[in-house]
Amino acid sequence: MSLFKKFPQTFWVANTIELFERWAWYGFFMLFANYLTGSSDAGGLEFTQSQKGILMGVGTGILYFLPVLTGAIADRYGYKKVLLLAFIIYCSAFLLLPLFSTFTGVFIMYLYLAIGAALFKPVISATIAKTTTDQTASIGFGIFYMMVNIGAFFGPMVTLLFKDSSHLIFYVSAGIIALNFILLLFYKEPRTTEDKRPSHSLLHTFREIFRNMAGILKDARFMLFLLIVAGFWTMYNQLFFTLPVFISQWVDTSALYHFFNTCIPFISRNYSPAPGIMDAEFVTNLDAMYIILFQIIVSSLVMRLKPLKAMITGFTVCSIGMSLTLVSQNVLFTIVAILIFSLGEMAGSPKITEYIGRIAPADKKALYMGYSFIPVFLGNVFAGIISGVVYQQLSDKVLMVRQLAAEKGIPLPDHLSHNACFERVAQQLQLSGRELTRLLWEQYHPSRIWIVILCIGLCASLLLWIYDRTLHRRA
Repeated sequence: MSLFKKFPQTFWVANTIELFERWAWYGFFMLFANYLTGSSDAGGLEFTQSQKGILMGVGTGILYFLPVLTGAIADRYGYKKVLLLAFIIYCSAFLLLPLFSTFTGVFIMYLYLAIGAALFKPVISATIAKTTTDQTASIGFGIFYMMVNIGAFFGPMVTLLFKDSSHLIFYVSAGIIALNFILLLFYKEPRTTEDKRPSHSLLHTFREIFRNMAGILKDARFMLFLLIVAGFWTMYNQLFFTLPVFISQWVDTSALYHFFNTCIPFISRNYSPAPGIMDAEFVTNLDAMYIILFQIIVSSLVMRLKPLKAMITGFTVCSIGMSLTLVSQNVLFTIVAILIFSLGEMAGSPKITEYIGRIAPADKKALYMGYSFIPVFLGNVFAGIISGVVYQQLSDKVLMVRQLAAEKGIPLPDHLSHNACFERVAQQLQLSGRELTRLLWEQYHPSRIWIVILCIGLCASLLLWIYDRTLHRRA
């Protein structure tokens, strides 16, 4: 307990702010893919998978690119002012997003939301860094990441309770973010003895940032490592971009529904869109629960492994976990797949930052750590392509229903919603919804998307192994 007393008030305020921010973000983001592509009669926008991939991939990628600039803004104008601006953008974006239904409108509003998140990210991380010491940093960041995962878990669990009205999902997130305005009253600008407000202009700071970026690009080994790690983030982001849509379209969740209906009826009542079906986002959210339960255990098991060895192991385990969705439509395979994936994520992901810190030149550690966003940025863009164009070609149930209807000579008017098209084809073929889904699964093999994702993960592991054996700097 004496260690916890060494943290100043701002440390605890910042962690609580992070908890609510992640709560609000994941509360909508876990549901976002199905909101964009879902049937209009269920509150969805009926965007194509390609449109979803572009919107989520590019928008989220920009979110992770901008902090290198927004961090400089915060250093110049003060953390508290930038946090206030971030929360204003967050709230207004969440309130405005459901008012738009065209691709262009939603895309612009999502980019606006991403600016708010990009303003927030570097400030809150820097606050934790400045309110910890060498003695307290390890436990301090441990508390911080625990808050991240608690927020990531509870966010979707709360917003799913309001899924019957898609607009409420965004309004709930806006309300959660609004709590941070109150917390901001207790936030004090963190200062260290080394701090000094930049004397040069913000434009000069931006020029320095891009000049430093050019220097980083000349470090071929470091850039190669970042490109390899982008493969991991491409695979990881399918947890949000692809898996909720795939579960919603293809996975039979009836076994899980009946279990909860018997043992915990509250869950089956509130996290089910219809009898016998569980919300796809509820299933996907098990990843955050696993991390909360097992992160300390996994970290203790891999802490003695060299970072690259831990990353190779983690990436490989993640790939195996993702690939299990190939095996069956049964939700039990999906639950096991998410567990295996999360174990790999817990083993490999934290080691990325550790490794960058080790290989960075002594006088450029902060600079190198700042550019660790590159693989996350690329991973989001590549993940958007995979979950968009590739998923649409290999696995999109909407297109497969229309293809089957064309083959069977069943007319489908253009004005019909996705659900109405599916129901009409099922009626014409005298099949139940589950039987039609099974027919499409067996005839068109939509699980092939996971072969693509498996190959990406295994390639990242293999390339990292080659990098380890030939190129990396001993750390």
